Amino acid sequence: MYRALPRIEALGRDYAGIAEVELVELVAAFRPVMRRGGLTQANIERCFAIVREISWRKLGLRHHNVQILGGLAMLDGRVAEMATGEGKTITAGLAASAAALAGTPVHIITVNDYLAARDLATLKPVYDFLGLTTGLIQSGDRAGRPQVYASDIVYASNKEVAFDYLRDRMALGQRTGLLHRKLSGFGQAGSVNSQTVMRGLHLAIVDEADSALVDEARTPLIISQESNSVDERNWAEKTFRLIEDLQQDVDYVLLPDQRRIELTVAGKDRLWTRAEAADGFWRNRLRREESARQALSALLLFRRGEHYLVTDETVQIVDEFTGRIMADRTWSDGLHQLIEFKEGCKVTPRKRTVARITYQRFFRRYLRLAGMSGTAYEVKGELGAVYGLSVLAVPTHVPPRRAKLAPIVCATRDEKWNRIVQEVETMRALGRPVLIGTRSVSASQELSACLERACVEHAVLNAEQSEDEANVIAGAGRVGTVTVATNMAGRGVDIKVDPEALAMGGLHVVLSERHDARRIDRQMEGRTARKGTGGQRGTFFRCRIRSSISRRHALSSGPAGVRAGSGAEPRLRCFGWRRCALNARMQRSARTCSTRTGGWVCCSHSPANPNRLGPAAGRAAAGRRHVKCCDLSSPSPSCFWPAQLMRRRWIASSILRS
Repeated sequence: MYRALPRIEALGRDYAGIAEVELVELVAAFRPVMRRGGLTQANIERCFAIVREISWRKLGLRHHNVQILGGLAMLDGRVAEMATGEGKTITAGLAASAAALAGTPVHIITVNDYLAARDLATLKPVYDFLGLTTGLIQSGDRAGRPQVYASDIVYASNKEVAFDYLRDRMALGQRTGLLHRKLSGFGQAGSVNSQTVMRGLHLAIVDEADSALVDEARTPLIISQESNSVDERNWAEKTFRLIEDLQQDVDYVLLPDQRRIELTVAGKDRLWTRAEAADGFWRNRLRREESARQALSALLLFRRGEHYLVTDETVQIVDEFTGRIMADRTWSDGLHQLIEFKEGCKVTPRKRTVARITYQRFFRRYLRLAGMSGTAYEVKGELGAVYGLSVLAVPTHVPPRRAKLAPIVCATRDEKWNRIVQEVETMRALGRPVLIGTRSVSASQELSACLERACVEHAVLNAEQSEDEANVIAGAGRVGTVTVATNMAGRGVDIKVDPEALAMGGLHVVLSERHDARRIDRQMEGRTARKGTGGQRGTFFRCRIRSSISRRHALSSGPAGVRAGSGAEPRLRCFGWRRCALNARMQRSARTCSTRTGGWVCCSHSPANPNRLGPAAGRAAAGRRHVKCCDLSSPSPSCFWPAQLMRRRWIASSILRS
């Protein structure tokens, strides 16, 4: 791929000197050559040079070499990892133009309707100059979709394309083969072919590939029929009555890490005793126990403000990774109806599945698949194993100038919010815009309340204001602006920082706590210092052990009988990979180190040198950020968690009070 760059550059210099009339004639002569010859190396290089010149004349944007490299990677069936702000929109236009000129129908798939419309509007002058037809699929508009899908290049959201595919499958029934379709349509008006809208799955270029192909890979897309809402309410009421007075660890076991509940033998017996006098539905063991598990999950595992919102007496699911409301989605197997009953909302009908598919199964049905993302490297193994996609990390056009400040750790949640407010006030006094990232809607609301008490004007972008997210994010770079956003809200929207703010240091991004996936944090970091401009990634503020990541990934090697919620903490907790193998060893090393260093424990571990444990390692690594230190001599040990400890490269141990 790299060897093609100088040849494309040389062709571009030749095309730069010709008049526009000659460029039109060149394109007209090149189209049949590309159609007959296909995607040969020579045709691709010539096509990229032509598209680059057209883009410069029509859009005022000339592709840099790194963008050419990204386009070549996508045309080769890879995922191009390009940093935020590096121009993935026009990069996708290179690959889409070449494939469409070669006769391959192209779907460019984004995460929402706004980005699909924006990207098509940006590149439409280029496609028109090349003589390519384009189409746009928007939610709620189903008129004329067969004509739209007949275009050379189609822009759409992943949800719309997947549901159109499901509807076509339902229309075709068992006649999915090409021969069956041709025979069924031979000499027949109104055949199944006239009921379908798509013309097949040929090439898909997926924007934000890590979100669509990994985060939402197992999200079921379901076409369903509705049940009776009155029956559903009666079922929910009886189910909650059935699980009354069930005791944790006696009748059921709560497994929060796995987000599920297991009934014990005693619990199953108690359910049977209560259901003996009920009707036939409750006498069925599988239905009875599944209903009880779902009701317990609704009570104990799903929390308002974190997993869902209640708006106008309607339960709406919140996507944990993006922080957006998924208004048209519901939980399956009666869970949604149970949560509605718990919140006192109107119980909606349950939907009986007619057809379903997951994004993972859907995207694997494309003949050719490619993608682009700002954060794909962390999931390259999954992309390769599931989709057969390799990841190419494309370098930035200009070296980044992002400053990463040292992490700050707070003992309590209130202290964390107060420190963030102080940080915001300091940056506003300098005239710098501030963007604060939170993990959940409830956290954004809590921080917003703290900012209001401090009389700090700010904008909040979470699942409750998703309609305006593009405008809010786009304005986050103005002087003195403070924006609170959940996770990846507004992802894909460019933040233009005012020149005055750049002179003061650029956009300051604060991450209030780490996300489960490191790439989500990288997405938020990428909001600042884009395209080589100045900026800072703000300090990580987090609680010592109370954050959700700590609770979820901590492994206990403490005494038997210690469990979550009992008030006692395990003596040893390890984070990262290879946790369990180090528990006993870390504990012995910590005791030795504690006696020799006056109560201070410094534990470090490197995968390359697993013997770096004990007081010598602690002293050698003191002052480095991958070291975890605890003062065991104090009545209340204080533990300091550098941000790097949560990365997979390092394992740290924490000796807490038993």
